[in-house]
Order: sequence, then C-alpha cells, then structure tokens
Amino acid sequence: TNSDALNNQIILANTYHLALQPGTELVRDAGGLHNFMNWDRNVLTDSGGFQMVSLLKLAEITEEGVTFENPFISDNNDKEGETSSNTKKRTRQEAAESGSMMLLRPEDSIYHQNNIGSDIIMALDD
Repeated sequence: TNSDALNNQIILANTYHLALQPGTELVRDAGGLHNFMNWDRNVLTDSGGFQMVSLLKLAEITEEGVTFENPFISDNNDKEGETSSNTKKRTRQEAAESGSMMLLRPEDSIYHQNNIGSDIIMALDD
C-alpha cells in the first residue's frame, strides 16, 4: 500500500467523527481500528476537543462537557439530507429529545478512544 511505501509509523484517528459515525462500539466490535482498517502500527486518537472550536456553532460547552448537534441530521424530521423551505430550526431541547445530540465529557472521550483501540490517547480538557 502507499502507507507501506511511505513507512508511516502512526495514524491519527478522529474520536468525535468515529463516535458520531459509525460509532465506536461498532469499531470496538470489529476488533478496534487496527483490525477494522488492517493497520498494524500505532494509532493516535484526539480527544474530540478540536471540534469544540471548529464546530462551535454546533456545540454548547458547559462544566459537564461539550454537547454537539449531529451535523449529519437536518432540521427536517431528523432525516439525513432532506431540506425544506418550511423547515424551522430546532431548539437544543428538541434536538436532544430526537437523539441528535452527543454529549462528550472527558470520561466519554476516554471511553470512545478505548473502543477505538488507540495506542496513544489524548485527554479532553479546556
């Protein structure tokens, strides 16, 4: 493969995105990211903290952690990709009740990174 030719020793996996889709439980059940993508070298995972900044318009930061709205679910009946001129913006409460919110606390970040099977884990902090 190309990565063999480059002799990469490590890859970075994004905890937030893997938790969102396909879900870190699925990655864990597939034997971790090493088995999932047939990678026999190191895996470094971020904490999900970068998304606190890059997805700030989709996030609410509290003492408990960061609550993200799912960017893959539209405001129209929570179906991916559907749009309508009659669609109203959901409140955070409505989004939370629909299951389209993800709370990421420091312990959740570690949980997801362990599910991924990371060799090097980053802590979520402020």
